Amino acid sequence: MLLDSTIIEVDGVFLGTAILFAGGRLLRFYAVHDSVRALHDQILPDLDSLRRKVGQHFRKMAPVPPRPA
Repeated sequence: MLLDSTIIEVDGVFLGTAILFAGGRLLRFYAVHDSVRALHDQILPDLDSLRRKVGQHFRKMAPVPPRPA
């Protein structure tokens, strides 16, 4: 049973949701953005760890903007 969920977004981009289930204190990540799809269903011990991991992955996968000429 789902107890709680928290939206995970970085730089205004909705990436997914952290889900807390009954019977545990661990959070499962539900990815909705393609850039973090590899982290879908990852389980982490706390919200800060999950946000940090998702944010790092998102920024790593983000395309580098072209440099002005």
